[in-house]
Amino acid sequence: MTPIELQGQAAKAAARVLAVTGTAAKNAALAEIAKSLRENTDKILAANALDMGAARESGMRESLLDRLELTAARIAAIADGVEEIITLPDPIGKVENMSTRPNGLLIGRKKVPLGVIAFIYEARPNVTVDAAALCLKSGNAVILRGGKEAFNSNLAFTELMRAALSSAGLPENAVSLITDTTRESVGELMNLVSYVDLLIPRGGAGLINHVVTNAKVPVIQTGVGNCHIYVEKTADLEMGAEIIFNAKTSRPSVCNAAETLLVDRDIAAKFLPLAKAKLDTKNTELRGCAETLKILPDATPATEEDFYAEFLDYILAVKVVGGLDEALAHIAKYGSGHSEAIVTNDYAASQRFLEDVDAAAVYVNASTRFTDGGVFGLGAELGISTQKLHARGPMGLEQLTSSKYIIYGSGQVR
Repeated sequence: MTPIELQGQAAKAAARVLAVTGTAAKNAALAEIAKSLRENTDKILAANALDMGAARESGMRESLLDRLELTAARIAAIADGVEEIITLPDPIGKVENMSTRPNGLLIGRKKVPLGVIAFIYEARPNVTVDAAALCLKSGNAVILRGGKEAFNSNLAFTELMRAALSSAGLPENAVSLITDTTRESVGELMNLVSYVDLLIPRGGAGLINHVVTNAKVPVIQTGVGNCHIYVEKTADLEMGAEIIFNAKTSRPSVCNAAETLLVDRDIAAKFLPLAKAKLDTKNTELRGCAETLKILPDATPATEEDFYAEFLDYILAVKVVGGLDEALAHIAKYGSGHSEAIVTNDYAASQRFLEDVDAAAVYVNASTRFTDGGVFGLGAELGISTQKLHARGPMGLEQLTSSKYIIYGSGQVR
């Protein structure tokens, strides 16, 4: 067997133990993980410093360096997130819709873990802990395959979590990291049908498309966020400018950041200079349509590809539209099904936007940056599902479960 097959086999065995582990034991292990992260902050920072040094030498852009960097405050927040998961209800074992059939059979559905979850992700070491903690609480084993840019950080986190699991009396193989960061390891993992029950890719469009196209194991598609802010003609312009500023610049490297601004033609001449003044404070490049360039002549001409792009940087595509219908059509064509927002004072327009937009999260008068498992009360998340089967939106504990029917009889035969 290959090393990855051996990891899969070990994870499968650990998953069988976790499936029958009680809530108290899982919470105790999570508490041990949070404690270990806090006590070993210096070790984690030292590992992250190696990754940051290599990333800077390779020329990684600043917005992606921000995703990679760990600080003492960020590690403390990661530990806080683990402790928040402890407080969440355990979905496993919950029985729903118990009812007696005419033949006397008592039938219900019981929540159960999925089994072994493989998680392929790029340069965000914080999700190493998020993924492991969510999988542990929901009774699943997890095989982690992070990007090479965050290898040392991921390894430090994983070693600490495995030791914490062992100290808490649970199998350390409930969490494992693939140390081969070549493309071949991705190919092997996504075809590990004997051991992996679900694969979740989290990263850029290239990674996700590759996995969705080539995987043999079941996949949940996540992450790509071409998110839009549409400022409708009745909008409060100051509010609209604040929302687009936050949605674009508060952390441009994440999937819930805005990538395209749509502005109603009736207010474009007033709104665009107002928005630009705020965006300029973060040196945001605007790539505009022909009408935008007439109002903002120093903007860069937008290409068709710009309206499809997930920039993950201080770059914003801008288009002037003729009203709600055109905005909806643009989002339907270019959107990725992640998060979309309208800024408006027209109730009818807001309701139509909520009804017509096909996305995991749809906002009225708020930033798309709120699409997050923690903000939605789910604790951490494995990603934002942009598909419609099984899970959609932030993937928390409930989305990491399946179900089985349980049937009580008294000798019935058919």
